[in-house]
Amino acid sequence: MEKKQIREVIAKRVALELKDGDVVNLGIGLPTMIPNFLKPDVHVMIQSENGMIGMGPQPEEGKEDPNWINAGGGPITANDHAATFDSAESFAIIRGGHVDISVLGALQVDENGDLANWLIPGKMAPGMGGAMDLLVGTRKVILAMEHTAKGKVKIMKKCTLPLTAAGQVDMIVTEMCVIEVRKGEGLVVTELHPEFTKEDVIAATEANLIWSPDLKPMRQE
Repeated sequence: MEKKQIREVIAKRVALELKDGDVVNLGIGLPTMIPNFLKPDVHVMIQSENGMIGMGPQPEEGKEDPNWINAGGGPITANDHAATFDSAESFAIIRGGHVDISVLGALQVDENGDLANWLIPGKMAPGMGGAMDLLVGTRKVILAMEHTAKGKVKIMKKCTLPLTAAGQVDMIVTEMCVIEVRKGEGLVVTELHPEFTKEDVIAATEANLIWSPDLKPMRQE
């Protein structure tokens, strides 16, 4: 798959997890593509930890407003009836359990649902941001991530990078498959993209995988 197709496959599949009325936080990068693939009858409220519920799509090029940005500093728009507030109130919403789903990227994730997504030792990082709060405060955490990074595995037996949070990931969606993180079981592959085989997934994964007896083709619509 080409890079663009990989990202679209992942975003389309994650979009199917969002239900009408959900409050959703989308991490920077790939997760911001997800609203482009929502079904017409699914209306979600996108929350940004810098202080908004009701975030709209990215503006057209040349129509950016410097007063409207997401938590990563990218340009946004506001939907009708959007609400804005200070970041302290925004984090009270997150920590209070009022965000239904968070979709984040990952550097590494492991068999326990531990996530490392903020720091590579030896490289400059601006900080963890709100990821730690989102992981522990959100009802469901989905990782939208490419299965490997430059050929290196990202789904590990145990994360080797500094953790953002331990045991908080519920689902992993890659271009290859959909994996549920089940407490007491491990990583259960429930869907497989038709372009890949089980052997392809195993070769690209360090963690032990459990294959669901009800394994299905990866949904895209």
